[in-house]
Amino acid sequence: MSATPVIGVLALQGDVREHLIALATADAVARPVRRPEELAEVDGLVIPGGESTTISKLAHLFGLMEPLRARVHAGMPVYGTCAGLIMLADKILDPRSGQETIGGIDMIVRRNAFGRQNESFEAAVDVAGVEGDPVEGVFIRAPWVESVGASVEVLAEHGGHIVAVRQGSALATSFHPELTGDHRIHSLFVDMVRAKAASGSL
Repeated sequence: MSATPVIGVLALQGDVREHLIALATADAVARPVRRPEELAEVDGLVIPGGESTTISKLAHLFGLMEPLRARVHAGMPVYGTCAGLIMLADKILDPRSGQETIGGIDMIVRRNAFGRQNESFEAAVDVAGVEGDPVEGVFIRAPWVESVGASVEVLAEHGGHIVAVRQGSALATSFHPELTGDHRIHSLFVDMVRAKAASGSL
């Protein structure tokens, strides 16, 4: 693999374009992923926000759910924002009927925990591993993490609730850094993909 990682953005729903721009700014080759063969060609994957139930259904429709689970559980670096965080949870506290996740992070998540769309807000968030000023977190119908297993590192909290976590090569945030023009969290993820590639285990 070249020094520039190829990172996909799951392009079933959500703010795909903003993630593609953020990844490119963070020195990655960014590609939309809609099919299993496209997933097979990337070194890492971003799962954007949107509606987690819809993403789950579309992933099945496009034949992506099982390949996604296989690659994430095999250690492919993955980063989920908002609904993407829900998709990476091993358990949802309040799932909708038929809702499934990819899993990969030993956490229990509460959907829409911070309120409805009209209760969306922005807040400064200190994120471990991100140098400099706090990150501006955009919370839109955002989930929070109710609890984590022993192998999960809590990177950030807001209002007493966990809003950013990491477990191995999996990263997740309740908020949307792709909407702010601050690409430090995307840079952190690109560094995670590079480190995984350097270890020869992609």
